[in-house]
Amino acid sequence: MTEHPISFERPQAGADPADPRGALLRSSTHASPPPPPRPGANALPAQARTGETPSGPGTTAPGTATPSGPGGTPASPGKGVKGVQDGGEGPEHSQPVVAEPDTHRPRPAPESIPAQPGTEQHRVPADRSGQERRTGQGLSPGQPTPMRRDGDRLRFVGAATRRIARGIDLDEIVMGLCRATVPTFSDAILVYLRDPLPVGDERPVGPLVLRLRRTDRIPEERDTDGGFTALQLEPPEASGLDSIGTELCEVRTGSALAEVLRGVRPVFTDTPAARAALPELLGEGHEFVVPGGQRAILAPLRGRRRVIGAALFLRRPERIPFEADDLLVAAQLATHSALGIDKAVLYGREAYIADELQRTMLPETLPRPTGVRLASRYLPAAETARVGGDWYDAIPLPGSRVALVVGDVMGHSMTSAAIMGQLRTTAQTLAGLDLPPQEVLHHLDEQAQRLGTDRMATCLYAVYDPVSHRITIANAGHPPPVLLHLGGRAEVLRVPPGAPIGVGGVDFEAVELDAPAGATLLLYTDGLVESRLRDVWTGIEQLREKLAATAQLTGPDHPPPLEALCDEVLDMLGPGDRDDDIALLAARFDGIAPSDVAYWFLEPEDAAPGQARRLVRRALSRWGLEELSDSVELLVSEVVTNAVRYASRPVTLRLLRTDVLRCEVGDDVPQLPRLRQARATDEGGRGLYLVNKLARRWGATRLSTGKVVWFEVNRT
Repeated sequence: MTEHPISFERPQAGADPADPRGALLRSSTHASPPPPPRPGANALPAQARTGETPSGPGTTAPGTATPSGPGGTPASPGKGVKGVQDGGEGPEHSQPVVAEPDTHRPRPAPESIPAQPGTEQHRVPADRSGQERRTGQGLSPGQPTPMRRDGDRLRFVGAATRRIARGIDLDEIVMGLCRATVPTFSDAILVYLRDPLPVGDERPVGPLVLRLRRTDRIPEERDTDGGFTALQLEPPEASGLDSIGTELCEVRTGSALAEVLRGVRPVFTDTPAARAALPELLGEGHEFVVPGGQRAILAPLRGRRRVIGAALFLRRPERIPFEADDLLVAAQLATHSALGIDKAVLYGREAYIADELQRTMLPETLPRPTGVRLASRYLPAAETARVGGDWYDAIPLPGSRVALVVGDVMGHSMTSAAIMGQLRTTAQTLAGLDLPPQEVLHHLDEQAQRLGTDRMATCLYAVYDPVSHRITIANAGHPPPVLLHLGGRAEVLRVPPGAPIGVGGVDFEAVELDAPAGATLLLYTDGLVESRLRDVWTGIEQLREKLAATAQLTGPDHPPPLEALCDEVLDMLGPGDRDDDIALLAARFDGIAPSDVAYWFLEPEDAAPGQARRLVRRALSRWGLEELSDSVELLVSEVVTNAVRYASRPVTLRLLRTDVLRCEVGDDVPQLPRLRQARATDEGGRGLYLVNKLARRWGATRLSTGKVVWFEVNRT
């Protein structure tokens, strides 16, 4: 069920004239207080309490004292009324009347609101033929001219369209339309929009369905006979949508409502076509909501290519009906609202696509490499900012190593997200070649230049080796990482900054640092530490202090939980710190103890497979894994045999004992082995078939010096 909030609050006496929802203006300091309302009169704004239509120029509403000018001629109701600012516009919903100073005429009684276009005070005396005069000749002293009345309408339309144009999303635009028209132009409004709203050039294939999006009205202490009896003050969830009409309305082809919407122009609901269309729009049995006569306008909302809804403007029976010129006002309001809704829908769809593109190109899950634990966060920018190009990645490498990557494409657009995806794919490909970090950045720089001259990004690429407990880092204009030690000390690593990717012709430098067990490396983008409220180095220092303070909570011997640490880091963001998206990657270094590693070099000769079996048997016996000897010896023998057959340099054999048993065999031949089905007459080709059947998983990775074939076996 869609909510339809009633946003207008009843104006009170003495209300602030600067209130955009009010229509009250300050009276002149010499004006007498307004007359008390008639007994039993509804608490409507003044323009809705003008009483019955006067029978002559001198007729006044009951209980209202009308001052006279010279000769008994009624004075203009605008006399003596002072706006919020002299010589300027009042609130957006009010239409001030320009007063003509006249020291020879007595001041009239003050009005609580300015006279509105279309009210009885603004009617021009008719000539003997019954037609309104279009000139100022023969008017009573102080009577507003048609030019002045048209000027009031222009000021109202200008203020209303400015209010509508301030909206960014769909709800703000619809709310701006409602608050701009109630109560200045109408006493109530119903806004229907197409469901679903079409986006751009797409052509809807289903039937035209209108959904009641929002209603607004002047609150009343009690209902008025003859109109609005179904519009209650209770919220929609309490009173139900049935009190104001049906929530959904299907516009049938060839129906009266379809013809009115096709005509595009606003119409009075007393016309036969509109009168036939109202039951279809409001639902059967709700015709009594609409007062009779020219007190309701049905305005189609047409966007750039099609009708996207309708607005129904209503005036109560005790208020002066709409005039023909009010159709032009309704047309302006409907046009600006429809174009704004089109803009909001297009902007929302573009932001959604860019955000989905950004999230799709980020890793869904992080790998679980041996000797390191990972956690990540990604936060898009605030809704007022566009999507950026931040990314992070963790790529397993041969030898139980892992590559940690974080980058940020310059700019905020869908193009930035697309470039981010291309650079991330390139980084994954380069990591698969096991290139040094500085070489990876060099190739990324070349790729960015191929994408365009203005395609620039910052990137930090690090490789962690859990066996040697070392990390190699290369930087391309990115903020430096922060290393949180086990004792609680946070350190900003000194890494050569380098130039951003895409500059071209710049050499990148890599540094190798210690990565002790229990330490945590934090990689991040500048959205975490830089904003309009602080520079990047101030933010980095605050990040370092935040990490140190968090580590103190868990004590010197226990590092903080990784997921909780990421949440604590994001808590340092303030309300004005979301101008850019944020990518965060945290790595907890557990490492692999030397006692869990066995490493050998084997000469490429026929005796190498037998030697490998003996070495593996002794290592498994030392680790208490004798039950794995038969299967592991068979697999090691097959892999070493394939390596010795083609290698010209010593073959490496390494066993790693972690939660699984991992075996790695390296040689200097770059060609990767392929799994194939051996025929019955073939003497070879069954080694990888056995590995594929008996191992938990296996793979082969090409190195700059050859390749590594590895497999894993469960320990239990």
